[in-house]
Order: sequence, then C-alpha cells, then structure tokens
Amino acid sequence: MLFFFLPLFLVFLMVGLPVFFALLAAPGILLWLADQPRDFALLYKNVYNGMNSFPLMAIPFFMLAGELMNRGGITLRIVEFSQSLMGHLRGGLAHVNILSSMLFAGLSGSAVADTSALGSMLIPAMEKNGYTRRFAAAITAASSVIGPIIPPSGIMIIYAYVMGESVAALFLAGIVPGVLVGVGLMLMTAYLAKSNDFPAAAPRASYRERGLAFNRAFFPLMTPVIILGGILAGVFTPTEAAAVAAVYAFIVSMFILRTMVWADLPRVLIKASLTTSVVLLLVGAAMAFKTVVSLSHAPEILAGFILSLTENPYLLLFLINVLLFIVGMFLDAGPAIIILGPILAPIFTDLGVHSVHFAIIMSVNLTVGLATPPMGLVLFVASSVSGVKVETIAKTILPFLAVEILVIFLITYFPPISMAVPEFFGFIK
Repeated sequence: MLFFFLPLFLVFLMVGLPVFFALLAAPGILLWLADQPRDFALLYKNVYNGMNSFPLMAIPFFMLAGELMNRGGITLRIVEFSQSLMGHLRGGLAHVNILSSMLFAGLSGSAVADTSALGSMLIPAMEKNGYTRRFAAAITAASSVIGPIIPPSGIMIIYAYVMGESVAALFLAGIVPGVLVGVGLMLMTAYLAKSNDFPAAAPRASYRERGLAFNRAFFPLMTPVIILGGILAGVFTPTEAAAVAAVYAFIVSMFILRTMVWADLPRVLIKASLTTSVVLLLVGAAMAFKTVVSLSHAPEILAGFILSLTENPYLLLFLINVLLFIVGMFLDAGPAIIILGPILAPIFTDLGVHSVHFAIIMSVNLTVGLATPPMGLVLFVASSVSGVKVETIAKTILPFLAVEILVIFLITYFPPISMAVPEFFGFIK
C-alpha cells in the first residue's frame, strides 16, 4: 500500500497543494490508512530531525551573505565590472547579464536571488537599450541557473548532506560546468544578437576604466576566493565558510564600501530568515518523505524496473537525464534531490558512475529545471520582476534551454568536465 505514496504526492501537486504539505500529506495519509501509528509518528518526527543538522547551517549563512551583498549595492558593482568587460559587444547588455550571473553565483549560490537582484536592475536597462522586455526577462531567468552550479551552492550542500558526499568535492566539481553553461549562453546570445541586430551597450571601455571597475568590485569578488580558499586550505569547513562569508559581506557592505546603514539590517535579517525557513522546511519534509521511501521499498522496485529496460550505462544515463528534466519541470531542486538521490545514485554507482559525477549530473539537471516551464521557480520570479507573463518568458527562453540541455549531456558523457578540478585538488580519486 505504501508504494502508492508517490502517485498520491503527484496528485496533490497537480491540484495545487504546496510542496511542503504534499510531501507530508501523501505518506501520512497512507500510513494512517495502513494503521501504522509508529511509522506515522516517525514521519513527522523526522521533519525536525531532517532540519537539525550542522552541515545545513551553511544554507542560512549563505542566504544572509547574499542578502547583505544585495542590500549593500554590491550587485551594482558586479554589473558595472561586467559591463566594462563586455558592454561593447553586440548584444552587450545580454552578455553583461550572463557574466554578472556567473560572478554573482560566487556570492549567493541561489538562482532566485540572482533573478531578483540582477533582474530588477538589468531588465529595465535592457529594455531602455532596445531589447524587448520578454527577451530581457528570459535571458535573466536562463542565466540565473548558473547560481546554484558555481560554488557556493545550496543545492549541492543539500545533496552532500543527504548522500554523505564531500561538500568541497561537489563545489569544485561545479566550477567548470557552471562556466560552460555561461559560455554556451553567451554563444547563443551572440548568434541571436547578430540575427536580430541587437545593440551594443556602450563603447569599448579603456584599460583604465576596466581597472577602476575592477577596483570597485574587488571586495565582492574576493568572496568566492575566501570561501573556496579557506575550504581547500583546510582552514574551515563549508558550514564555517558560510558563516565567514556572511561576516565578510557584513563588513564589506557596512564598513568598507559603506553602502549599507544599521537601519537596513532588520530588513536584511528578516528576508534572509524567511527565505531560509522555506528552504529548511522543504528539506525537513523531504527527509521525512525519504523515510517512507525506504519503508515502501520503492528504490529497489524502481531500480529493478530501470535495469529491466537496459543495462547499458550510457543509455541509462540518457533516460535518467530525461526523467530528471521532467521532474525539474514540476518539483523544486532541493526536494527532488532528497527524494530521488537515494533512489537513483546507488543504481549508477553500481554501474561504475562516480558518485560525485552523478551528483553533478543530477544537480545541474534539476537546477536547469528551475527555468523550465510550467513550474520553474525562476520563471515566476522573472515574471514578477519584469511584469511579463510566465508563458511569454517560457517561449522566449527555449533557445537558451536548448543550450543548457546540451551542456547537461556534455557533462554526462564527458566526466572530466566535472571531475578534473576535484581530482586535481585531491578531493576524489
């Protein structure tokens, strides 16, 4: 009977029940009908246990660091630096949007924060520069998925927590795929810019102007260096790195750049707390959901079904990418990782796929799902920021999604793309 928790969960999602409640209601109802009070109590006890974790403390700290930098006007300095490098190209502001997302990814690790912070600034600027508002919203949504791929990444912290992987190894494995997504989006933008005669944003900046822009953005750009450098040098753990990032963001915004005042702090703390609470509630509910996954023997059943289709690992990876892409259309990346990670990862590690390689395949695929219709979260954020309908953005974003899907398959079938950096630093063998 418990095996039906997954179809029931999907039904709840389709009728519009919030993911948090669907994750708890579907297995809870079946356990109650099956008259299993002990497992019923265990389900809801695990909501708290799922959140009560030291590694997960990295999430609120990274959220806080992102909010501090956004409120402190650091986003503007990132955009100005990106414009000094790429604003002279045809379609310059679109390139600036993508490069800003790549740089901002090293600060926040959140696609939603990226869309909100950069979208509110760049979408009006792009429209004023001759772009359609729907194109500006689409490129903002498409490039924002780089946020959780380039470290730090909240999604990879969750995966590492659930699957017992090294956070540092996953962070390092995400660097090249994240850059590859950004470069792919720039190539597509260059093609569209030539086809549609997009304008350049500004004349080519001189080396002096680029140097001044770099100096203004220097302290924000040091954030990922401090985070990754501290982790790789063994100075602090990823959770401690998140706390250091939050303190550093506070010092930079308040005392070095002086772009934030004490009166801004309550609003920053409240916003970071609300965002964190949503993420941690979903993690807690998904961990409770995972308990019922193990009780129902769904992993073994699904593994048997998948292996009955074919034992060719390359074909299986293709099928799993299709499955993850479909799941990403409807389910947020965090809960999807917690639910599907324990089911799918053992299948592929048994077939010889490295656990870190599969982690990156899954993380990148589900992250791209954030920008995929019909339920992609960043599409709704981009719609809110731009005032353009979600369905309009969804049509315009399709060429960029095609690029991101191509990158997913490159990552899947060429493991060195994600494995070379963590291997170089000795985090995987």
